[in-house]
Amino acid sequence: MLKTYRYRLYPTEKQQETLSEILWVACWLYNRALEYRRKRWNESRKSVTYNEQAAMWRDWRNEEPDENPLRLLNMSAGQQVLRRLDSAYRQFLKGKRGKPRFQKPSRFNSVNYKPGDGATVKANRLYVQNVGLIKVRWHRALPEGKIKNIIVFRKPSGWYVLFQVELPEKPVEKSANPPVGVDMGISHALAISDGTFFDSPKYLHASLRKLRVLQRSLSRKKKGGKNWRKTARQIARLHEHIANQRRDWWHKTTRKLVDTYGTIVLEDLSLNFMLQNGHLSRAAHDIGLGMFQNLLTYKAIGAGCEVILVNPKNTSQACSSCGSIVLKNLSVRTHVCPYCGLVLDRDVNAALNILARGLRARALTCPVGECVALEAPPL
Repeated sequence: MLKTYRYRLYPTEKQQETLSEILWVACWLYNRALEYRRKRWNESRKSVTYNEQAAMWRDWRNEEPDENPLRLLNMSAGQQVLRRLDSAYRQFLKGKRGKPRFQKPSRFNSVNYKPGDGATVKANRLYVQNVGLIKVRWHRALPEGKIKNIIVFRKPSGWYVLFQVELPEKPVEKSANPPVGVDMGISHALAISDGTFFDSPKYLHASLRKLRVLQRSLSRKKKGGKNWRKTARQIARLHEHIANQRRDWWHKTTRKLVDTYGTIVLEDLSLNFMLQNGHLSRAAHDIGLGMFQNLLTYKAIGAGCEVILVNPKNTSQACSSCGSIVLKNLSVRTHVCPYCGLVLDRDVNAALNILARGLRARALTCPVGECVALEAPPL
């Protein structure tokens, strides 16, 4: 199992300057390699492999070794930058993302080191090649295991390091807690099939007034000037603070879910339709349902909880009692069935349908006699 641990760094002013230069070199390498790939394709319709560009990086780095600023970036760290570009192209060719674009140095904020080759932990400090020993705030002990990657990255609030640690697999007892269906939405972030709701605090909405004041202040300043950069940093720190609040809330919510329920059934849907809707996009970003899915998945593994994905078709329109289709617009928040008389919150009705589909899918795959405990709770 590979787990990531984040720690705050406290570099000196000189170390911050060197780290910024290293990120600049990494961004230059990414853009130079991307430019070569595009030029090669336009001229000969032939793609470039990672091995070819790794050899080019070696040659660029060895030119005039005494004065070459490229030598600030560790050799293997540069290879990781090229692997990042190669992975972006592979995802593009598979249709999973857009065409790789040139990066701005101000937005290229991380560099990946291999342990013992450019970065390591020495005397409770982080050693980075050409930077030296950097003070680390060890707010929790780093677990014993093999460190696979060390990622140094920059955020508006400062510098951080990620340790990706390979930990031994521990046997986890399967949870005996009851199953539940979960409907994700905007009105309620989560609606549970037992009638419980989890409403997002909507931290972006709460900070919107302050954010608008800063944005107006930024618009009145000369772009690129000292005061403009100062206000831009304030806006970036505010966005980071909002993201941290949202992540903290989802961490607590997903922990409560996996500790309370043994089987969690979700809709297998893409959330892009919310993000592309002009009326829902800001609220959808504010809630962060994609973050919920990611956090729930890895927490469920450690808690012995099972996550099942089901087809989302008609989960909101079908009646959870009789199965009849009751068409309703998004503005209608109460499910009223004209056939069986069931009156229920729209999202709870959808969660019950999701749970029923999950139990049917589970019954088709589990051994005989193992699904006795998977019974839907009474309405």
